[in-house]
Amino acid sequence: MGEPVRIALFVAALMATTSAGAADNVLLIQMQPGGRYLVWHTEGESRISDDEVMELEVTARPGGGEVIQTSAGPARAYETSDGVTISLPAAKHDKAVLIDRDSCGHIRLWHAAGATNLSDDEITDIVISALPEGGKRLTLGSYHVKAFITKLGVTATLWKVPAK
Repeated sequence: MGEPVRIALFVAALMATTSAGAADNVLLIQMQPGGRYLVWHTEGESRISDDEVMELEVTARPGGGEVIQTSAGPARAYETSDGVTISLPAAKHDKAVLIDRDSCGHIRLWHAAGATNLSDDEITDIVISALPEGGKRLTLGSYHVKAFITKLGVTATLWKVPAK
């Protein structure tokens, strides 16, 4: 089994074991021009089905595909350098999702808004600690964090610090 597969299995196992303890347990952090960060969340208010995602994905264009009605309201897919982003203008906070696919082709959505809000300094600490096989565990406030370098950016797995 190759190293990328082992990493993916570790992250999946960690996500499964921590999902009951945190509402938003994995973040995707992407560097933006000017040194800013774009943070995507595993959990968000926008719920669209895999079928709706796949229907939108095939319409994606750099300037935006056709508007399609979904369970989260009207949506449009955009082709970007990171893949396909779906715009959800009717959503209250979570106005976009980024489509990610694992090595088996399964869909994973990253939400533009979520429950976990970290400071720029905390995000910087996470990014600096990231390694392809997972950096050292950090403690930031009430969370432990382990960061991984992935094809889309840095993924950070968060879990609550146990009460003493």
